[in-house]
Amino acid sequence: MSVIGIIGGTGVYNLELDDPSEVEVETPFGKPSDSITLGKLGGRDVAFIPRHGRYHQLLPHEINYRANIYALKKMGVEQVISTCMAGSLKKEIKPGQVVIPDQTIDLTKTRDSTFFGDGVAAYVDMSEPFCSSQSKYVADTIAGMGIDVHKGGTYVCIEGPQFSTYAESDLYVMMGGDIVGMTALPEVKLAREAEMCYVSIVGISDYNVCGMTSSCMENMKGMRLLMKNMRSILSEVVLGLHVSTECSCSTALGRAIVTSGAGISSDTILKLDSILGKYEIDTSSIGVHGSILK
Repeated sequence: MSVIGIIGGTGVYNLELDDPSEVEVETPFGKPSDSITLGKLGGRDVAFIPRHGRYHQLLPHEINYRANIYALKKMGVEQVISTCMAGSLKKEIKPGQVVIPDQTIDLTKTRDSTFFGDGVAAYVDMSEPFCSSQSKYVADTIAGMGIDVHKGGTYVCIEGPQFSTYAESDLYVMMGGDIVGMTALPEVKLAREAEMCYVSIVGISDYNVCGMTSSCMENMKGMRLLMKNMRSILSEVVLGLHVSTECSCSTALGRAIVTSGAGISSDTILKLDSILGKYEIDTSSIGVHGSILK
C-alpha cells in the first residue's frame, strides 16, 4: 500500500504516530513548511507535514505550497488528506461540524499555483477539484463516527490573512460559497498536477456572515473539540483508505502537457522528476499535444 500524506492545518501541528521519524526533504521549489514526519497511523504508513509550520509561524500566503506537495510526492504519497478550519456561510453549517468540500472558488492573489511554466505548458482538468470517490469514503467514515459532517460544499479560498468584511461575506454567498477559508488553494490544484487523490477535512470554526452570530466561547468549544478529535478522525479515515480506481486523479497529466517534447529541456525534466518520472518524454517530438508517453 502507498504512503498516505496528511497535511495538518490550524490546530494540527503534530500527529502522534507509531515509529515516527523526521525527514528534511529538499525540493526544486524551496523548503517545505517543516520537516516531514514518517510513521504509522492506524497501521498505515503516513507522511505528515504541518501546513503552517509546527509553531504556526507561516501566514496562508507565506506557505510554500509547491514545496509541500512536491515533498510529499517525493516521499511516495499518492493520496493526501488535508485538515483545515474555515468559516460557515450557511446557517445549516454550524460551528463544530465538519465539511468535506467538493468544489472551490479561488480568490487568492499572490500564490504560485502550478509546477509548470518556464518552458513547459500544462493544463489540468479541475472540474472536480477534490477526489470524488475518496471524498465520499471520508465523509461516510466520519459520519459513521457520529460526527456531524456535510458531504459536499463549495470552499471559497481568500488571500487573507485578514478575515472578511460583511460585504465580502455577502458576496461569497452570492457566488455560491458554503464555507470560506485561506488554505485550500493552490494546494488542491498542485495535488492534481502531482496526480494525487486529494481530500479536505474542514472543521467549522465560526459563522462568517452577518446575522448568524454565536458566542465566541461556543465557537472555541466546538473548534477545540474538533482539534482534539482530529487524530481519531484521521486514524479512522486512513484505516480503510485505498488507491481509487474510480477517479482520474492519477492520470491527470496524461493529456495535460501541450509543449512538444523537443521544447522541454532536460533540466526541466529533471526538476519535475517526482511528478513526471513515470512518463517517458519523447524529446524528439516536434508536434504539440501527446508528447508525453507512458
